[in-house]
Amino acid sequence: MMQISILTPFPNIVEAIVGESILRRAREKGLVDYHSIDLHDFAEGDYPQLDDYPFGGGSGMVMMAEPFFKAVDYVQGHFPGSGQMRVILPTPQGEILTQKKSREFSKAEGLIFICSHYKGIDERVREAVVTDEVSIGDYVVTGGELPAMVILDSVVRLVPGVLGDEESALSDSFANPLLDYPHYTRPETTRGMHVPEVLLSGHHKRIEVWRKKQREKRTRSRRPDLWKRYVEENSKGDG
Repeated sequence: MMQISILTPFPNIVEAIVGESILRRAREKGLVDYHSIDLHDFAEGDYPQLDDYPFGGGSGMVMMAEPFFKAVDYVQGHFPGSGQMRVILPTPQGEILTQKKSREFSKAEGLIFICSHYKGIDERVREAVVTDEVSIGDYVVTGGELPAMVILDSVVRLVPGVLGDEESALSDSFANPLLDYPHYTRPETTRGMHVPEVLLSGHHKRIEVWRKKQREKRTRSRRPDLWKRYVEENSKGDG
């Protein structure tokens, strides 16, 4: 079972998300287990302090290192296999999340997510315990919980047995070099719009060809960067 721990000042955010949909079912199947670790439990003082003013001056507050260190020590000491966990810091400074990276994470024994706030975390946490810095895009949000949940969701659905239909994950956008093809379901006609005839034909070869063409068309028009890479890779293969 994959052990996933989320170190956060706001565990209720995490519990609200992992308690629903695919993430919840993954836990119920016994394939993953989530641990929302409240950083306040590892802070010192009558009023547990997680942040302080930055050395050298400047605006904003910085999250202190020691609560994170203690929380990581706790996780590694209490959950089986956690010594081999990848420690992920969601940050705009990290490597952009890709399907390839999510698949890599899905093969780990477990994951620890570090959720920062304010101006960020004491740099020594990065130096001592973080193994992966990951960005979900070139923008900033209030805290690390939502980016952590995006990364978590993209990873858990790739753990074998989590999805009812394993083929579904294989056909997703970014699971291969092209974007996904259009999908349709009942009814055949709604508000004057019709399902493409080929999908009703029952001719599997024609459907396969149509879907490939739609992947190529959609990728070429919406993601020229991916299309360029796809063309280049195919050219290498032909050579």
